[in-house]
Amino acid sequence: MMLIGMFDSPFVRPVAISMKLLEIPFEHASWSVGKDFERIRRYNPLGRVPTLVLDDGEVLMESSAILDYLDERVGPERALLPRSGRDRRTALRLIAIASGAGDKAREQLYELAFRPADKRHEPWVERCRTQMAAAWTELEKHAARPHAGQWLVGERLTQADIVVTCGFTFAGQALNATFNPAQYPALRSLAARCEALPQFSSTRLDFVPPSA
Repeated sequence: MMLIGMFDSPFVRPVAISMKLLEIPFEHASWSVGKDFERIRRYNPLGRVPTLVLDDGEVLMESSAILDYLDERVGPERALLPRSGRDRRTALRLIAIASGAGDKAREQLYELAFRPADKRHEPWVERCRTQMAAAWTELEKHAARPHAGQWLVGERLTQADIVVTCGFTFAGQALNATFNPAQYPALRSLAARCEALPQFSSTRLDFVPPSA
């Protein structure tokens, strides 16, 4: 099984962490969507990551589809997403918000990294900042709710904790000039707990701007 994509991506890293937590072995192809675009397109016509190549050659694309496959593979007792009910709906909602924040962080980054300074559209960048900040504020509200445990949903680490932490770490690294993690103390505490786990620390990659 081969996972394609670099670990500084807030969409690739949750897949790698999940596979490590579920003890599913994989080969890692640390390919960049910039430098290795054509190589990635041999497996994914869009040239996007994450892409997971199964042992029989089947290819899965997009983090949500891959994470769903991983949970199905290990069964409901070990799955990282709650099986049903309110906990499942809550986890899916948090994942959707965190994924949206990751999208908006990436759009800001690409605008600054790839577009010439005189071609940048500041109102668009500001809109992305506003959307991203609203997402983190909503996630902070959930993490800081009264009587909250150490995890976002239920009594154990779930996919919600993984996706939120990866997105939060990415934003702190990639947008350090405009994003201040200290504004979100509950999320910062969650991220610190998660990043201390070996499955997280072994996949942490210092962010390198795409233009580098």
